[in-house]
Amino acid sequence: MGFTQGLSGLNTSGRALDVISNNIANTSTVGFKSSHAVFADVYAGALTGVSSAIQVGYGSKIAAVYQSFVDGIPTTTNNPLDMAIIGNGFYVIQRFDGTTAYTRNGQFDINKDGYIITANGEKVMGVRADDNGIIPPSGGIVQPLFVPLGDIDPKATTLVEIRSGNLNADEEPVAVVPFDPADLDSYTFMNPIPVYDSLGGQHSLAVYFVKTGPGTWDAYAMLDNDITTLSAATALAFDAYGKPVTTPVQIPYTAVLTNSAAAMNITIDLTNLNQFGVKSAINDLGQDGYTAGRIAGVVVTQDGVIQGRYTNGQAKDLGQMVLATFRSNQGLARVGDNLWAESPESGSPIIGRPRSGLNGLINGGQVEESNVDLTQELVNMIIQQRNYQANAQTIRTQDQILQTLVNLR
Repeated sequence: MGFTQGLSGLNTSGRALDVISNNIANTSTVGFKSSHAVFADVYAGALTGVSSAIQVGYGSKIAAVYQSFVDGIPTTTNNPLDMAIIGNGFYVIQRFDGTTAYTRNGQFDINKDGYIITANGEKVMGVRADDNGIIPPSGGIVQPLFVPLGDIDPKATTLVEIRSGNLNADEEPVAVVPFDPADLDSYTFMNPIPVYDSLGGQHSLAVYFVKTGPGTWDAYAMLDNDITTLSAATALAFDAYGKPVTTPVQIPYTAVLTNSAAAMNITIDLTNLNQFGVKSAINDLGQDGYTAGRIAGVVVTQDGVIQGRYTNGQAKDLGQMVLATFRSNQGLARVGDNLWAESPESGSPIIGRPRSGLNGLINGGQVEESNVDLTQELVNMIIQQRNYQANAQTIRTQDQILQTLVNLR
């Protein structure tokens, strides 16, 4: 008569309760993956042999503690650097001791040196962009991600595009010649366009249109109302359907500035300009210059690209997250702080970009909640409590039987 079975049951139920308690304790831990105990029976064949028909079990044991890597629910936060992985993959973290760890906790921030870090201050790994904001399409050195805190240099305007616009076909040809920007009667329509020089200074580029006959116009350009920068006339012609006769329709424009900025060389593209019988108007235009800007914030795309947003309205790619996948997630070693480490059972990590291969995508401004099902854990706790009580009852029964034997006279 023995107590082994009951003792093993108490032990396994107790350890199962430890697992359940750990799940419940981490219900609010971002990126946490719940665990469950896997039980196995115990048999000893030393006395009866493994093929004996009277073999009696010796109880139970915990064979393994498995984690569930099902996605947690993403929750929106106020931190643009918070990230939630939807699908496979782990963030790659460089620890203080130089080793590499992996996590699903995407609560990140920027430290005083500009590095993207975890809540513990350890660095997040990825692929950096070059000075021009270009991220290698594949490969690249995986290193700590860095957000430059400096300004973005200005860019001089080289192209002005009128993407949508109309010149009124019903206008009468201008009778006042020659064209004079100061004389309103010498032109039909004018539209100002903001442009930038090489130092980031803003200027106003005025484009004038003079109707010279049915379907024919002259176009001029002038910078900052300075007559010395007035361009030569560029002839425009439209067909019976209001479309340009020749394309592309472009005005080459050059202006020497009075400040220390470089001379401006701009191509004014009028290819999308029409001539219909409605009021003259420029509906949409664009130009490729901008002034200097300071970083105002960052956003993260679903591809894991970290973009800097600047005060001049520009965006620049700063780097891209990488994700690690493993042949066996269950083989990962848990090292605390919501981190896992590679082990022989997990296999080597496969490092790749989000939304490539088996990797999931990243939602910026969100975090992945713990995947613990609290209701299920409370039910499991009740079950293990009953199991514990039942195993304790088997020991009590064995004790009563043994007491009966001891009391025999």
